[in-house]
Amino acid sequence: MSKERRLGRGLEALLGRPADFSGEPGMGEPAREDAFAAAPVATASESASTVRVQIVDSNPYQPRRDFTEDDLRELSESLAAHGLLQPIVVRKWGERYQLISGERRLRAAIKAGWQEVPAHIRDATDREMAELAIVENLQRRDLNALEKGVSFQQYLQQYGCTQEELAGRLKVDRSTIANLIRLLELPTAVQQALRAGSITQGHARALLPLGEEDEQIAFCQRIQQEGLSVRATEELVSETINAGEEEAPALATGAGARPKSARPKKSQQLAALEQELRHALGARVDVKLGTRERGKIVIYFADHDEFERLRDQITGEARARLAG
Repeated sequence: MSKERRLGRGLEALLGRPADFSGEPGMGEPAREDAFAAAPVATASESASTVRVQIVDSNPYQPRRDFTEDDLRELSESLAAHGLLQPIVVRKWGERYQLISGERRLRAAIKAGWQEVPAHIRDATDREMAELAIVENLQRRDLNALEKGVSFQQYLQQYGCTQEELAGRLKVDRSTIANLIRLLELPTAVQQALRAGSITQGHARALLPLGEEDEQIAFCQRIQQEGLSVRATEELVSETINAGEEEAPALATGAGARPKSARPKKSQQLAALEQELRHALGARVDVKLGTRERGKIVIYFADHDEFERLRDQITGEARARLAG
């Protein structure tokens, strides 16, 4: 089952099955609107209606606040020509309404001069609001990885659950949550480059095993200047880490100390294996071979939180394999 299909199931479980409004006059809209925007079938706890746009507030759990003018103009022109296929979804909030999903459509409707917009009004707890915002964010192709990571982090902090518990509630891979949250550990300069689209999420993940911020920033600048691919970045990061490990034993530790010889250069196969593990875990990993096909794998962590993340990732995936 594809990742997008799992995400769709997570949203369907929270929001309900999508309704088909294509047969209603004045409600058509091009199907390019993302799948997550589908509205639920009305049930006893919700109703279909229209609401005045002036009394609809944004979802407080939605980290996205930036919408490009070109994107909104294009959608508002589409709404003016074809109408709205999928109503926005809101909940009653005192004398006003609070948006559950469809902020892009709401803003485009306002830009098109609409005074009212089709909406489904439903009951939703704060926790359901947060979960719906997360699933909505995951399925957006125009939302950057940092904004997605922020939505995960805010949820975990607010509700005190583990990454594995949240993954189960949303029907997504736990590694998706861990990888997006880890991007928030990168230096501000690297995050700005990722947000601006100067580097990709793959580039940013490749920089995580580097322990020092200045190294991460320097690599980020090199990626932009030289147009490095993600694969090339991963290889350079791996070479940098291996070079540092090989130089360390040669340093003298005091007067009269006997210098140690540098370790032999690792084979390409071993270096590739280390890189594969680093990429999977999002952490520095060393594979050390001994005699008689023995060896050890060393996984480094910077603090208690990273240790817990790695433990959850390793034990959670092991349990999933056993259960399968």
